[in-house]
Amino acid sequence: MNKFNFLFFFLTIVCDLFGQQTQTDSYTRYELLSPETQSFRIIYDVSATSSGADYYWNTLRKGSEHKIHEVIDLYSGKLLKWQIVDGSEAIKNGLKNASEEDEYLQIKLARVIPKDGQSRIRIDKTYLDTASYFIEEGTIVFSRTLGIERNSVVLPENYELVECNYPSQVQLTEQGQVKISFMNSGPQAVPLLIKARKLSPGKRITPPKGNAYKFDGSGSGRNSSKIRAGWTFEERAFQNRDIVYFLQQPETHSFKLYHDYTETAIGMDRYINVVRAGSKASNPSAVLLDTGENLTVEELKGREIIDRGIDLGDEFSEETEVVAIWFDPVKEGESKRLRITETYTDPNRYDIYDGQLVWDRSFGRNRNTVILPPGWFLTSNSIPAVIDLDGNGLIRLKYVNDRPDNIDVFITAQRR
Repeated sequence: MNKFNFLFFFLTIVCDLFGQQTQTDSYTRYELLSPETQSFRIIYDVSATSSGADYYWNTLRKGSEHKIHEVIDLYSGKLLKWQIVDGSEAIKNGLKNASEEDEYLQIKLARVIPKDGQSRIRIDKTYLDTASYFIEEGTIVFSRTLGIERNSVVLPENYELVECNYPSQVQLTEQGQVKISFMNSGPQAVPLLIKARKLSPGKRITPPKGNAYKFDGSGSGRNSSKIRAGWTFEERAFQNRDIVYFLQQPETHSFKLYHDYTETAIGMDRYINVVRAGSKASNPSAVLLDTGENLTVEELKGREIIDRGIDLGDEFSEETEVVAIWFDPVKEGESKRLRITETYTDPNRYDIYDGQLVWDRSFGRNRNTVILPPGWFLTSNSIPAVIDLDGNGLIRLKYVNDRPDNIDVFITAQRR
């Protein structure tokens, strides 16, 4: 077993022993329906990760009347079979830590979860919950404790946001409804409180128009002397890309990493990773997490890139290097989740200075993790992170960037 998957494997074994299912990449979208209904639609994306499992259980919250619309396998786009069961039935079918007092949405997965893989599903349901969604003095209130790390709430048509107690992005949907979204970087559930009021009769929210300004994510900044006219940014919480860096001893200037990525574009059959200038990539590999299939990987440079039919536009030069991952084209309704593993060597971003390990690298993704090498302890960290020990007892820093731009992470460490 490679080092990257050790922690995942260890946690899976422990959870299996106690009858607990494991999961990752959870995202919830709450769509508030007409206030008088006190109901909201929930679209919940989750990746089940318990190797060998063929069921997934979603706990149905007490105090809510629930209606299940459908459950979709995100890899194939096909509907899954489900039923609502009590705790005793869930225990009988494999969820050993289920509470006999709770109800569960029991989902039959499309395939057994592969070793070190995932089964990605989308649950579509509606809750009627008078304690969470109500009207107070003419203002609608959505008050709910949310344990999922990535969430969004969409207001009813022609309602304006007047209060939100947790730092959040605010956007307009294509239909012109206000959407509030956030990423929870802390260890506790968020007691979210949102208040909104209806606009004046006849007043309607204008949906967003074109995107005249584009943020390129290069870390080079922007022309701050001009407004970003027409800028429509992506919802940061919905972005489903994360990366883990395993720093090797700093004398090597090398770090192993894996990054997870979901492809949804119809017809797409490749993932192209352009190696940063000053870096050298080696030992690349990739797996389709949905099936456990190992994918074809190529390291290409200069004219080799063009010969393989890869168009990089202005990014191309004779010195350009890419790692190309090939897979069967994505069909309509499908998506594919890739895990790409490789080693980078970059003395410009990872070095020793005055006897200290120095890591100085720009992160563009919303979720990033850095693990220090054996024998080193943390002495400084510029960007706030959650810090703990990984399964091998190494210092781990987890960054959640809920902003739409890059963060420049600077870390130093000393030998024990």
